[in-house]
Amino acid sequence: MPNNSATAVTHRTMPRGARRAVRGGIFGNYVDQFDIFLPVIALAPAAAHLFGPENLAGNAGLIFVAALLGRPLGAAIFGPIADRIGRAATTQVALTGIAVTTLLIALVPGHTVLGSGTLLAIVALRFVGGVFLGGEYTSAIPLAMEWSDPKRRGLVSGLIMWMSPWANASIAGLVFVLLGALNAEQYNVWGWRVPFVLGSLLAFGMLFYYRSRVADSPIWKQSTKRTNPLKDILIGEHRRALWQVFLLMSGLWLFTYMAIPTLTSELVLEGRLDAKAVSFTMMCATAASAVFMAASGHLSTFTGRRFFFIGFGLLGATLAPLTFLGVFSAESTSGVVLLVVTLQIVTVSGYGPVGAYLVERFPAAVRSSGYGVGYSLSIVLPALYPYYLPPLQDMLGRHEAVAVLLVLAGILVLIGGLTGPETNRTRPLP
Repeated sequence: MPNNSATAVTHRTMPRGARRAVRGGIFGNYVDQFDIFLPVIALAPAAAHLFGPENLAGNAGLIFVAALLGRPLGAAIFGPIADRIGRAATTQVALTGIAVTTLLIALVPGHTVLGSGTLLAIVALRFVGGVFLGGEYTSAIPLAMEWSDPKRRGLVSGLIMWMSPWANASIAGLVFVLLGALNAEQYNVWGWRVPFVLGSLLAFGMLFYYRSRVADSPIWKQSTKRTNPLKDILIGEHRRALWQVFLLMSGLWLFTYMAIPTLTSELVLEGRLDAKAVSFTMMCATAASAVFMAASGHLSTFTGRRFFFIGFGLLGATLAPLTFLGVFSAESTSGVVLLVVTLQIVTVSGYGPVGAYLVERFPAAVRSSGYGVGYSLSIVLPALYPYYLPPLQDMLGRHEAVAVLLVLAGILVLIGGLTGPETNRTRPLP
């Protein structure tokens, strides 16, 4: 896991409390994202053994949707708690829940013991785990942002967000090593459990870190507490900010689902690359998107967050569909790799300023609620693409339908940027 940049940025004249909170936000998001990606990557090779050979795609979808539904619920539950009683304590509760539910998944018996009960148990644990995952970033990231030096808030945001692709790559690498070291039966019986045990240990480690080293920010301590922060952001005075953030984030999530899982499946279906080449290509693209994600967070401090998202929406709406179509018309493997990397840069790297921008849109009294609900609720519609993309592909063509959705994603980011104000990116948070 890369940490040199994260460590360096926390040592530049930051007070000790700020350094600890920023480290917690950066590495806590790695743990968070590690647990989010776990079932998608680690369970896939053992799915038939765990759930039975019937309806493997549907079963995988149930596990994915369970965590997906849990995350906005967790944001709605934990966001107001973090606003009222403190971000540090709320983060500790959420990390405990992540650690325990992830460990319990590692202990679930296989299909030969529980039958359909294995699937039901994992789905239930993923839903509960999703609630805690939604609570973790809802409290930990605003806490890190509140402690950050205003002039470095964009950079810290980028370093927090870039942990998502690194977590994805870490799990893929771990599963690759396990599949190489174990035979199929060993992986089916116990090998898949190793990443879940590791994910639980990482969460317990971050829990210990927060309990012993991270405190609430002076900004939160000095804020006037609201009795119902959730009401304030949904139908109260901050509702406009919430729905503007929802629009912006919906575009970014739609970019993500088109540029990563959809692109990967299309590369496999087209047979343009073999399995190893697809894996290598997505690894290169993931690394590139991580670096550009961190850079875009820092860049937004100079350009302004609003101007960044307006420009990124225009760039994505223009280049992303052309790049996606170019992937399937490129004549050489190197051309495909270069275009896939470019696609990741003009879509996924837009997350860099998100941590900073979302906390700047809401005052301290409702900041966790606004951040968590705006970030989490916007995931749902883009993530349901398996249900609306196939009919679009029947109407427009396989690749043309994806290109249209990429244009829509860019337009949503553009409109989200245009309808929001420029935030105070170089001054302390209100």
